[in-house]
Order: sequence, then structure tokens, then C-alpha cells
Amino acid sequence: MMAFKFSNMTMCKVMAGRKKVHIVDYGIQYGFQWPSMLCNMATWKGGPPEVRITGIDLPQPGFHPAARIEETGRRLSNCAHQFGVPFKFHSIAARWETICVEDLNIDPDEVLIVNSIVNFGNLMDEGVDVDKPSPRDVVLSNIRKMQPDMFIFFVTNVSYSAPFFTRFREALFYYSAIFDMLDATAPRDNEQRLVVERDMIGRCALNVITCEGSDRVERPETYRQWQARNRQAGLRQLPLCPDIVNVLTDKVRSQYHKDFVIDTDRHWLLQGWKGRIFMPCPHGLQMMLLSSDM
Repeated sequence: MMAFKFSNMTMCKVMAGRKKVHIVDYGIQYGFQWPSMLCNMATWKGGPPEVRITGIDLPQPGFHPAARIEETGRRLSNCAHQFGVPFKFHSIAARWETICVEDLNIDPDEVLIVNSIVNFGNLMDEGVDVDKPSPRDVVLSNIRKMQPDMFIFFVTNVSYSAPFFTRFREALFYYSAIFDMLDATAPRDNEQRLVVERDMIGRCALNVITCEGSDRVERPETYRQWQARNRQAGLRQLPLCPDIVNVLTDKVRSQYHKDFVIDTDRHWLLQGWKGRIFMPCPHGLQMMLLSSDM
């Protein structure tokens, strides 16, 4: 997944030469991003750093709400042990906006990186309860208080914060492009494609179209809307690393379908299909009080 590759390459530049690393992963789910990074760390000159991952996920229904994230921690711990990487895992199963700095046991000697792939679009926005602060702004404010060395996140570039018919039209354009991409890259009877369509795309589309209020958990915003939120929270965007952009661009051009798009805009790395941008990522937002002239 290109998002994982960009995120991991960017983190490695920040962590180079440091002995302790703390990664706070919002929406870690099954932790698919981290085995490749742990494997890479095992080969570093001078040995791997001490790695601590705080995995954050929503509580699961049932009697053991933290079961999935705890299982993720056990798998990653076993993986790190096989690679010879010193590793600790801390799991937090809670609504993101309720998690504060004190819950993370931040060590000033560690490189602190906050990471999230796509999942910010599931946070509730202002449209659910106008009398309370937006959970999105609360989470961004809490990340600012952590004072991370870097904050990397990917978002889905579509906005559903609109009345039904406008939202339906946005969903139609977005999912039409998704299915056009699938038709060009995978046969319709491919078993893996059927799983993706049913368990991922289908569930998301159904939620967008049929649900309202707090039942609608699919609430992505465009990357420029997120840019405004980040700025308001006091997060400064860093320029993209040309070397990393070149590596990813070469990979897409040589190994991906010709209609895949990778581009940049105002320090955002953009990914899409036939000109439709699906997934942008800002390069390394850092905590900083913005001055009035920025």
C-alpha cells in the first residue's frame, strides 16, 4: 500500500540516529503497517532503536472491547522478537476524543510520531451535535499538546457533510471511480475483489447513503478542509521530501496501471485514478503555534 510506504519512509528519516522511538497510531486495527518497518529497523547500522507503539482503536462490541487491539499487540510483539527489535506495545480501546496526553506516558527522550491511515474520516464532525466541540478538532488539539516530532495522516478526499442529494451525488462520483479502477485492475469474479467490494466498499457506501446522525460513521472531508483544521489546531505543514516523492513516483509508473495518479499540491502527496484524487497525505505536520503572518 503506497500510504504505508510513504509513511514508513518519512518516519525513518525522522528516526535516523535515535535510540528510542514512540509511535502513536490512531486506528491501528490489525497493525498491517508495522511488520515491514520493524524488518527494516533490524538492518539499521548500529542496531535497531527501542520501539514503543501505542495502538489506539475504538472499543469492539461484546464483553472484551479491547480484544482486537490486544491481539494486534501480541502479533506485533512476536514479529519484533523475530526481527530482534526491542519492542513494547500499549493498547488503548476508547473513543479518540477522550484520549489525552497523560494516557500516553510520553518520554521526552523518545522520538514521538503520531500516525493515522484514512481513519480520521470516521470521527464525528460538527453536524452531529452543534452544542459540543467537534471530536475532530478535539483530537487535533490533543495531538498538538503531545508536541510530536511528526504527525502523518492520510485522508479520503471526498466530502459528505451535506444534505442527502448532494451527498448521494458525491458518493456516486467517488464510487464510480473506485469501481472503474477495480474493473481495470481485477476481474469481476476475482475472489479477493468480491471480498473488498462486499466488506469494505459496500459497507461504506451503504452507510453514506442510508444513515443519518451518529449512525453515519463515514464522514470524510477534502484535503483542503483538513488543511484548514490542521492550521486552526496549530499544526504547521512541512515540505515534501523530493527523494521520497521520486521513489514513489517511479514505483507507480513502473509497477502500477497507467491510469493511477500520484502528484503533489501544497506539500500534500496525492493519490488517485484518472485525475480523481482519492487519498492525500500532508508531509509531516509538526506541532507549532502559528504566527499571524503564516
